[in-house]
Amino acid sequence: MADVEVLVVGAGPVGLTAACELRRRGVRCRIVDRLPAPQPFAKAVGIQPRTLEIWDLMGVAWQVLEAAAPLRGQLIYVNGAEQARIELSLPPDVPYRFAALPQYATERILAERLARWGTHVERGTELLRFEQDADEVRACLALPSGAQERIRTGFLLGCDGAHSVVRKALGLSFEGGSFPEEYMLGDVEVDWELPHGYAVRAMHQSDGRTDDLLVCIPLPGRNRYRMSMLVPPELSLPQQPHEEDVAHGLEAGPAPGLPHIQAVLDRLSPQPTRASSLRWSSVFRISHRLVDRYGAGRVFVAGDAAHIHPPTGAQGMNTGIQDAYNLAWKVALAVRSNASEGLLASYHAERHPVGEEVVQRTVRHAGSGVQADPDDPSTVIRREAQLLVGYRGSPIVGPDRQWPEGPAPGDRAPDCDGLRHDLTAFPSRLFDLLRGPDHTLLLYADDEAQLAPYDEVVASARRGAQGQLSAWVVAAPHLRTDGLSLPVVRDGLDAFRKMYGARGGEGFLIRPDGYLGLRESPVSAPGLRAHLALTFRG
Repeated sequence: MADVEVLVVGAGPVGLTAACELRRRGVRCRIVDRLPAPQPFAKAVGIQPRTLEIWDLMGVAWQVLEAAAPLRGQLIYVNGAEQARIELSLPPDVPYRFAALPQYATERILAERLARWGTHVERGTELLRFEQDADEVRACLALPSGAQERIRTGFLLGCDGAHSVVRKALGLSFEGGSFPEEYMLGDVEVDWELPHGYAVRAMHQSDGRTDDLLVCIPLPGRNRYRMSMLVPPELSLPQQPHEEDVAHGLEAGPAPGLPHIQAVLDRLSPQPTRASSLRWSSVFRISHRLVDRYGAGRVFVAGDAAHIHPPTGAQGMNTGIQDAYNLAWKVALAVRSNASEGLLASYHAERHPVGEEVVQRTVRHAGSGVQADPDDPSTVIRREAQLLVGYRGSPIVGPDRQWPEGPAPGDRAPDCDGLRHDLTAFPSRLFDLLRGPDHTLLLYADDEAQLAPYDEVVASARRGAQGQLSAWVVAAPHLRTDGLSLPVVRDGLDAFRKMYGARGGEGFLIRPDGYLGLRESPVSAPGLRAHLALTFRG
């Protein structure tokens, strides 16, 4: 028997997300990190609306909202003149907006949530090596005491960053390249009077080429920003000695001081200003790389261990969190021997294309900026918010056929409001029904005759899902549901019907990660059972 069901390596936002979701599903896991203490750096700071939706389902959204600052848009300046103002506006069906939160705060919130399940990060503990067979993974850990510990685990998740030990030990290729420019980061306060909540991108251009750059992301606090800019010659670091080494992230070496940051502000700031209260600073490099596989056997990689790219649009950490969220519920089923033969393979099938698209897009945007994207602005904003990430064509979602309205299998399940329950005096949102760790079946009805088969449909689906399924009838406002044994919410504002393009008798199966797995009209017990066999072991 394994000493622990899952070992998570790396306690950044990605590893903590994976561990939280495993513990929420009752999986025994350990999470280790080689660093003796959390880093007090505001590295990844942009929080996408889709990430907030995930944190809502995980139960930490309000802690994040309490600590975060709004990110309302971006001001773009070229040679001192304002060229554009991008507003980060989203339609009302999206429940959360863009936010900024220092990475150390994100890690604190997730670690506190994990501790509520009795699991704590094992600091100063490093993965040295591992081997695996068809039944288990055997890992060797270096402990803070200097001793070594050998453990057996069912699965190993490598969330250990750009220099991942797990990725290297698996022998995964990590193809890509590096940008020649070096940058410096600084967490400072300024005294300008630019609009609150707006990022600032200020450039100097000559002959159409950008030769000086300042990017400022607002942080919680008055006029506090995480600033990035090109490195002056005196702080430049030697190049990596081998091309296969990954030059990405914070580098050891001379740290920029306030005079370095002030010099850039004097050149590029839209208004005269003075920087103060430097909390931390560093030099960093950027690479763009992607693994060929997101895992092998019982070992998987997620986040920067699988994909690295420019920070344009704050896609990196958010993409990694979605990796972990996609993977954790599948591994949890595998731990309980409830997973179908192909479920774990669907992690690579679904997330590798996402990683590939993000790497390519951020590399393009690094040169020209998000504002140069040729798509419709509303599409660009939704893509940056990661609301367009989807898994159509995945081996575990339903057929990708044309639906006249609403989402198709593999799409994000959108939220809607105005749902009414007989026992509440207030309306609910659809996401309120999806917070459990299981699949959720939504059965739409606008005629009493459609209700008759629903009990058997749900009973059959629960057998197919090994009992890990909740079900709700979403009823048209006028429909009588007296005596129905299933829970009912009423589509009080007709919002569900419109958002989902729902027709009477139709069923929508929502996966634990908030994506539509199956849409069937009319819903049937055989159809649901056949679909669930793609996920659950028969």
